[in-house]
Amino acid sequence: MAGVSKVYGFGDASTIALDDVSLEVDKGEFLAVMGPSGSGKSTLLNLIGLLDTPSQGSYMLDGKPVAGRGNSARAKIRREQIGFIFQSFNLLNKMTVIDNVALPLMYSGVGHVERLERASTILKKLGMGEREYYFPNQLSGGQTQRAAIARALANNPSIILADEPTGNLDSKTGKKIMDTLKDLNEQGNTIVMVTHDPVIAKYASRTVHVVDGKIEETGVQAKPKNKKGEK
Repeated sequence: MAGVSKVYGFGDASTIALDDVSLEVDKGEFLAVMGPSGSGKSTLLNLIGLLDTPSQGSYMLDGKPVAGRGNSARAKIRREQIGFIFQSFNLLNKMTVIDNVALPLMYSGVGHVERLERASTILKKLGMGEREYYFPNQLSGGQTQRAAIARALANNPSIILADEPTGNLDSKTGKKIMDTLKDLNEQGNTIVMVTHDPVIAKYASRTVHVVDGKIEETGVQAKPKNKKGEK
């Protein structure tokens, strides 16, 4: 993205969430976005994930401009290319784990039996095979987050966006979740993660700091090993 700003509200009641931000994320990169509360980092993640639109500036995804695409086209991109992991998990409590994971596949037109088979395969890879038919309220925090990661992977996205993925977890469980994300990155997924924790940020190959809606500085930990997915 180049010269991107995001303004909420109008006139004297307006708030500048992002101010002339430019950022490039390479295929296969693991990027951490840090900053204080209200700095604009979640807004940045929402723009990358096409959950919001910039007030000005340009955004290219896989080398193609996003501007001008309608709601259905944007939804299709989110379905097919982007997986979202939220701090609050956002699982549906009245559905079993496997049905939660299979849900994105339903919106992609995948048949019922294939949905469950694919969801089951992902859950087993994440060590959740024995909890497929549990409900979210029967899981620990770490198990719930792994179920949320499985759901994010259901459509085999090239890009994973994680908003404080360990924010509600203890340090031991958080480490397990970060090890999982690191493994996914090493398998080729591009990951953009919002975090306030410098220890968690060390899992990333690069860190950017957002302060008052601007990117203040970047730090490089290591070069990404894979090339899959691009912003």
